[in-house]
Amino acid sequence: MFQPGVYPASVTPFNEKGQIDMAAMARLLAWFEAAGCKGAVLAGTNGEGPSLSATEKRDLIRDAMPLRGKLDIVLGIATSSLEEAVWSCNQAERAGAIGALVMPPSYFREASEDGIVHWFLSLLDRTGIPILVYNFPQRTGVTLTGATLARLAEVEGFAGAKDSSGARENLAAYASALDGGGKALYVGNETLLIEALEAGWTGTISGAANVMPYPLVQVVGDWVGGKQESARAKHQLALPAIEALRRQAQPATNKALLENVGVLPSSAVRLPLSSLASADVGGLRDELERHMGPLDAHGRITA
Repeated sequence: MFQPGVYPASVTPFNEKGQIDMAAMARLLAWFEAAGCKGAVLAGTNGEGPSLSATEKRDLIRDAMPLRGKLDIVLGIATSSLEEAVWSCNQAERAGAIGALVMPPSYFREASEDGIVHWFLSLLDRTGIPILVYNFPQRTGVTLTGATLARLAEVEGFAGAKDSSGARENLAAYASALDGGGKALYVGNETLLIEALEAGWTGTISGAANVMPYPLVQVVGDWVGGKQESARAKHQLALPAIEALRRQAQPATNKALLENVGVLPSSAVRLPLSSLASADVGGLRDELERHMGPLDAHGRITA
């Protein structure tokens, strides 16, 4: 079951041979758990999911489960192949993941809304794992509207949505489409987190939470706990750090910062992306710490 809170869109650590480094993954999951995150999404956008093979994603979700502590684990899926999406969802369910975060098929840009909806309906019909649909038109070229969500809302297995579009109008439109039906809504653009919570959203699936999980956990935790003014004040204090991170190339910057603070042993990314040296983000780390305290202590905002 998806919970209110923060789910980092986790980076995927690689070793010197370019393979997934599960020892580093264990440290990263412990970092998220210590900050109070509810779970983590693996192999999403920040996790370089499109650069991982289907079997790598199967192995990643399987091997991460014993390392998760109390975290809920979600598998990111981005493929235009319905068969691959079904297979990956079934592998995630077999491993014990609570759900899958699934982008719409995007290669055939001429596909109609009907085609996209029926792709998701077929996926939902053929797998038992709860599915969040993932709206990120800047990456996919496909826009999932509130009307699209409304057509999926009554289908068993449809768990809700993540929206990384940054479109403010989606906050009300998505909430209205799901009409309080117990579905989860997670915002991907952390600058909109308070507005999303005000609109009744569940929390955030966040790339920034790789390096600043605790401040985001504080914001959502205060909101859910009835301390809305404290949440607003803490979000305002965190906003410069969020904006500074969002200006950088990701996931390379998140990985370099995690190496810089000693969470990851390497900041390596896969081609076609380029890595940043840990030393190259020293100035950014200084900027972030001015706003939220030492990163290696998770950063704690007092408001």
